[in-house]
Amino acid sequence: MSGLQSNLLELHTPNGREEAWRFTPLKRLAGMHDGSAKAIELDSLQPVSDLPQGVTFVTVEAEALSRTDDIIINRIRAFTGNVRQLKVAKDQEIDQPIILSRTIVEQATVEFARVQIILEPHSRATVVLENSGEFNLGEDLEIHVGVGAKLTLISLQEWGPSSVHASHHHAIVERDATFNSLVVTVGGSVVRLVPTVEFAGPGASTELLGVYFATEGQYFEHRMFVDHLVPNAKSRVNYKGALAGQDAHTVWIGDVFIRSAAEGTDTYELNRNLLLSDGARADSVPNLEIETGEIVGAGHASTTGRFDDEQLFYLMSRGINESDARRLVVRGFFNEIVSQIGIEAIQERLMNRIDDELSKAAK
Repeated sequence: MSGLQSNLLELHTPNGREEAWRFTPLKRLAGMHDGSAKAIELDSLQPVSDLPQGVTFVTVEAEALSRTDDIIINRIRAFTGNVRQLKVAKDQEIDQPIILSRTIVEQATVEFARVQIILEPHSRATVVLENSGEFNLGEDLEIHVGVGAKLTLISLQEWGPSSVHASHHHAIVERDATFNSLVVTVGGSVVRLVPTVEFAGPGASTELLGVYFATEGQYFEHRMFVDHLVPNAKSRVNYKGALAGQDAHTVWIGDVFIRSAAEGTDTYELNRNLLLSDGARADSVPNLEIETGEIVGAGHASTTGRFDDEQLFYLMSRGINESDARRLVVRGFFNEIVSQIGIEAIQERLMNRIDDELSKAAK
């Protein structure tokens, strides 16, 4: 191991007492955090169809490795110097979604993957990342949205019941650029996603949306960080979760940091959780740190509540049986965000998956 690679691993192995890891069930992370994982490099992420003109997807050698505060990402970067890079050329406007899919059945190992999505200045694209199968994945996803560009990223976690997935999505958003992210987690044993946004120029904006549905024994953690470093940037965060079944556990952490130079910031974050049964637990921790008073607005909200019996009674009073009424209420709860995917086939597939998970939890 080179000195640079060794430097990546200087952070101590987490023991669960650290703030960043206090909720995470470390023993269920397939060894990604402590170095015991049997890591492999598969390049499993592949386009599902021919790429349009102006778009490339190739394996490149990584630039200089840098150390992060996440030991799993450091282990990934120490393990592989290769990156799967999707790039949209300058001024290209791609009308059809670019879909990259990862579907594997391989439980004995862990894929350590590095992926980059780069939109050059004034380009526009929608990128869909599909994850499914029975698999363990450690993923370092780097996103760069160039000046005046617009990226919509849809990340789908439709794993089988035993899969473990730990990922860091770090986006750098340049001047007058727009980054919209929509994360869906409806499968897996343990899924820990860390979406972060770094504003690099004024006029930039981001919208981070997400839905998750955890059932018996599943653990889903979504931990965001939005870093307002520059003036006149805008951010919105809206995540919704539902839980059903014994020991279903979700964690949502929303951190927004408005630095002293970030005058004119406009930000708001929201997390709502719906508990569908006893024995489920949802932790929700919004945080807002402000170093300047010269802002447009900043706020956060978090709610966790039981199933709305009045909605259920209303539907049942109109001849809808209880199971269908519950399904309709849950669909309505998620529809605000799922409908923004804008791809009908994917929206219906996800709603059907949610229906299936709900029916299993009701048994």
